[in-house]
Amino acid sequence: MSQSDETPGDEFAEGVTPESTPESTPEPTPESGAADETWSEADSAAVEAEVEAEEGGQEAGGMKEGINGGVVEPELFALDPMQQLESERDEYLLALQRTQADFENYRKRIQRMQDEQSARAASDLVNKLLPVLDTLDLAQAHQSEAGADSEDAKALAASRAMLLDALAKEGLERVDEAGVKFDPSVHDAVARVEGEGGEEVVDQVLRSGYRFRGKVLRPAMVSVRG
Repeated sequence: MSQSDETPGDEFAEGVTPESTPESTPEPTPESGAADETWSEADSAAVEAEVEAEEGGQEAGGMKEGINGGVVEPELFALDPMQQLESERDEYLLALQRTQADFENYRKRIQRMQDEQSARAASDLVNKLLPVLDTLDLAQAHQSEAGADSEDAKALAASRAMLLDALAKEGLERVDEAGVKFDPSVHDAVARVEGEGGEEVVDQVLRSGYRFRGKVLRPAMVSVRG
């Protein structure tokens, strides 16, 4: 075989590539060659940058922009969905229990305030009625001296008893006993009478005292013997 009969493939086999021959390299044109190569590099760089940003956002669990300008949501199901539901249930239950406890404390506080206000109002009313009771006591004492069998004396005694009974049902207690041991908390000694023995006792009640629901409204004015 002569040298003229060799094919182009033999030249390539001897290490001559198409890039090394001027005839095998096409000249780029402004419409295709350079413009296509420049666009391809810019597009590849942008795509790689967006992919890296997306992967970094998913690893951090944050919200990053995606390739198409969208938003990549954080991992909503990092834990077991059942565990998330149980955690939310426990949080809601704890909040409900706290709210219920606060309401119960509020209800008790309001009830206590209402009871105290009611007791204070009743005590003020009874305290205002004490002069009326003193007047009825003086009138009854005067009627007893004049004659307790008259109709006026009976009507006065009945009215006084009805008023005392109504107030007693509300918690009023009358302190008017003589001969009992002297108690400074409920007795106000205004006179002293000589007597035998060292123990002080109430000799005479000059003005009755009153307690209302365990609280002393007015001490009894008494004379003490001993």
